Amino acid sequence: MEYQDFLCAVEEQLNSKLKEGVKAKVYTAQKNNGREKKGILFESKELRASPAVYLEGLFHRFEKGERLDVLVQEILAFYESIEGRESWDYHYFQEYDKIKDKVVFKLIHTKKNERMLEHVPSVQILDLSMVFYVLLQKDEEGTTTIQVSNAHLKMWGIDWEELYTRALKNASALLPAEFFTMHHVIREMLEEAPGETEHLVKERNERENLLSQTGKQQKDTMYVLTNPARYCGASCVLYPHVLEMIGEMLEEDYFVLPSSIHEVIIVPTSHGLDAEEMDKMVKEINETQVAPEEVLSNHAYFFRRKEGHLMFQKQEPSQT
Repeated sequence: MEYQDFLCAVEEQLNSKLKEGVKAKVYTAQKNNGREKKGILFESKELRASPAVYLEGLFHRFEKGERLDVLVQEILAFYESIEGRESWDYHYFQEYDKIKDKVVFKLIHTKKNERMLEHVPSVQILDLSMVFYVLLQKDEEGTTTIQVSNAHLKMWGIDWEELYTRALKNASALLPAEFFTMHHVIREMLEEAPGETEHLVKERNERENLLSQTGKQQKDTMYVLTNPARYCGASCVLYPHVLEMIGEMLEEDYFVLPSSIHEVIIVPTSHGLDAEEMDKMVKEINETQVAPEEVLSNHAYFFRRKEGHLMFQKQEPSQT
């Protein structure tokens, strides 16, 4: 059975079990880099937001022999767990004053998202684009967001400059930058305790965040820049003063490797290879470890402290 056939079978069984007024249907979502993702969408007049469930993981379990009806029951249990929750009101979203403090941004690759960029406000930086979204909810279970479109700007009666200014301010507060040694990141992955509370994880990361430390800094050959949600954290490279602060800590220029849309890897020049080797490393990571819709770029960037901004590769300083 192909994935599309699996979705149709799940849709049929769900609709035979869902209560009156709720309908499940196969749904195709447009994702980053022009990718599409298929799943099941639940529609109900009682839910102001229609939750979508992507089923690739369940499909792999089905291929390994798990029964379809057992998997369908698991999906039903998930739907029932969110059905009674308080949901946001779309009418609330229509008033800019009510959502302006939740507007943030993310970074995407410009060329790979040309079609999408025709319909959304954006700001281009090198070969990347800032696009904007409203962060409706962020908790242990993930994030709930809505992409800001050109139609939203018209509805709110604002221009892209207001959106850009607001998003830069909000992002630093709602999704503050976190800068860790690679040693800490690896240790965190290996030592993560089952059932560890979000509070404990937050406390540990606050202690280890080099951007909030004073005095002598921990040294490493590589570092990771992201945000607490680990969601679209590559955008931290555009937060005011963050790259400059990292340069001061490292006391040297550095490469910025876009390991995904969720984080970047920082490599000081004293520990780095040449620009071509850095590009090769980024491509290899993208091809072997990153989902296609989460790829940011296929090459490295460079930050020179004297210049004070992100640039393509490592360029020789201009002679004056």
